Amino acid sequence: MEWETVIGLEIHAQLATRSKIFSGAPTAFGAAPNTQACEIDLALPGVLPVLNAEAVRMAVTFGAAIGAAVARRSVFARKNYFYPDLPKGYQISQYEQPIVGRGQVEIALDGGGTKTVGVTRAHLEEDAGKSLHEDFHGMTGIDLNRAGTPLLEIVSEPDMRSPAEAVAYARKIHQLVRYLGICDGNMQEGSFRCDANVSVRRRGSDRLGTRTELKNINSFRFLERAIQYEVERQVDLIENGGAVVQETRLYDPARDETRSMRSKEEANDYRYFPDPDLLPVVLDEDDIAAIVATMPELPDAKRERFERAYQLSAYDAGLLTATRETADYFEAVAQGCGDAKLAANWVMGDLAAALNRDGREIADSPVDAMGLTGLLQRLRDGTLSGKLAKDVFAAMWAGEGSADAIIEARGLRQVSDVGAIEAIVDQVIAANPDQAGQLRAGKDKVMGFLVGQVMKASQGKANPAQVNEILRRKLLDS
Repeated sequence: MEWETVIGLEIHAQLATRSKIFSGAPTAFGAAPNTQACEIDLALPGVLPVLNAEAVRMAVTFGAAIGAAVARRSVFARKNYFYPDLPKGYQISQYEQPIVGRGQVEIALDGGGTKTVGVTRAHLEEDAGKSLHEDFHGMTGIDLNRAGTPLLEIVSEPDMRSPAEAVAYARKIHQLVRYLGICDGNMQEGSFRCDANVSVRRRGSDRLGTRTELKNINSFRFLERAIQYEVERQVDLIENGGAVVQETRLYDPARDETRSMRSKEEANDYRYFPDPDLLPVVLDEDDIAAIVATMPELPDAKRERFERAYQLSAYDAGLLTATRETADYFEAVAQGCGDAKLAANWVMGDLAAALNRDGREIADSPVDAMGLTGLLQRLRDGTLSGKLAKDVFAAMWAGEGSADAIIEARGLRQVSDVGAIEAIVDQVIAANPDQAGQLRAGKDKVMGFLVGQVMKASQGKANPAQVNEILRRKLLDS
C-alpha cells in the first residue's frame, strides 16, 4: 500500500460514418485489402481533403453528452511522422484547438459509490492504415483500407487509481458512444481501442511518476491485466534501484506481460502545424442546438427513469439499460404486456440465457419484443402456466411461430376450468392418502408434492393458483 497508481486513458472510437473523414471512400469492415482506399487516402499528388460533416456532428454529440465545452472554432493540424502505413507522411488530427474541451463522466465503483473522471479533450482525426506481418515470408504487407477512417480520440485526466477504475471508465465511454450511435464499439474489429498511460508514485506524493503508454489494447479484460502487470513492473523496478523510462509498450496477452516498443514521443517530435488544406471548423449556437436536439436519452438518465417509472431496483435498471438495444427491447415489452416486473424477469432471465447460449446480440434475437410481449400476455391472462410459457418460448426461439400459434398447434392452453381441475385433484388425493393426511395434520411441506402430482397428471396444463386453492379447500378448510 506504499505505492499509488495513476492512470489516464486515451480511447480511439471509430465513428460510425458511411464514408471516411476526408474522402468519399467507404468504411465497411472486412473488405479485401486496399479496395476501400481512394486517391485522397493514398495521398496522390494534387488531391485535397474535404471534411465529413457527419463526423463533426458525432463529435459534438459526444461533447454534449459529457457536459463538455464544444468549441465554436476548431482547427485541424498535421501530425508529422513516418510509417509505412501512413502514405502522406503525416496524420490529419487536431492539436491546440480540439472540437471538444473539458468534460466529465461518472463511474460506478466496485465497492459501491461513484467517482467522477475528468475528460481533458476529445478531438477528431483520421486513422492510419494497417501493417500485416503474417503470410508474407519475412516481409510486411500494407492494407490502406483503414487510412482516413474517422476517429474520435477521447483523452482522460489521470484520475484513475486502479485497473478496476480504468476498466469502469472505459466501459462507461463504450456504453456512451454506443448509446449515441456514433460508434459500434466492436473491439475485435478495432472500432474501440484503448491506450493506457500508467505511472506509480509514493502514496501521499503530489508529483506524478514517469509514465509509460500501453498501446492499442482491444479488450476490457486485457486492459485490466496489462495495467496490473505494468504497475507491478514499475514498482519492482523502482524498489530494486532502477528508474522507469518514458516509453511506449505493447501488451502480450499470451505471456501476460508488457514489453518495450519504442521510446515515447513528445508533442514537439511531431512538428504539429495547422493543415493548410482544411479551413477551421466554425459552429454557431444554432448548429450546436440542432445537433443536441437529436440526442437520445443517455444511459444514466434512462436508468433513473426505469427505477422511477417501472419500480425496478437499481441493479435491475442497471442491467436493463446496459445497452440501448436492451433498454428499448425491455421498454417495448413492459409497455406491451402491462407488467414491468414480469418483463424485466423474462428479459434478464430466459431471454438473456438464450442469447448467451447462442452467442447472439439482442438485436438478432429470434424472439423480438413483439413476440415476447405476446407470450407474456398469455401468461398474464392465465392461458399459460409458468412452465408452459417456458416451453412456448423455446419453440418460439426455434422458429415455430408466435406464442398463440404454438399454443394452438400443441394444445398447450392452460386448464382453468374448476370442475376439470377438481376431478384431477380428487384423483391425486385418492392415490396419495398418506400425503393428504400429513397435509391435514399441518405438514405444509407436503403441499408442494401434491401440487406437483396434479400438474403431472394434467401434463402441466392445470392453473397452479387454482390447484393450490382447490387442494387447500379440500384438505385444510374442510
